[in-house]
Amino acid sequence: MEAIAGVTIVVWLLGSASGERAEELHAGRLRMLCEKLVDTHVRGLVYEGTGSLPDEVLAGGAEIVRRAAATWNIPVEVLDAPCEDWLPAAVAAVEALLS
Repeated sequence: MEAIAGVTIVVWLLGSASGERAEELHAGRLRMLCEKLVDTHVRGLVYEGTGSLPDEVLAGGAEIVRRAAATWNIPVEVLDAPCEDWLPAAVAAVEALLS
């Protein structure tokens, strides 16, 4: 958590993460991050809900993020844009959280 000192928006861009534990980044680790964000100066979270991981893994991560928003009033944006529209969608998501 020391790595996010002074961070306003966390952008979780792991929709195409690889490796034997990549799916855990969209489950327990993401849930733990959301729980810990409550006690920081972070004011928003952008979650990459598309990528090369299975759709059910990414949908589960999006649900964790949305639950965190409902439970702790953490403003969130879920990126679900196709690859060709990804960058403008990511910029728009961050801008939405900053406004």
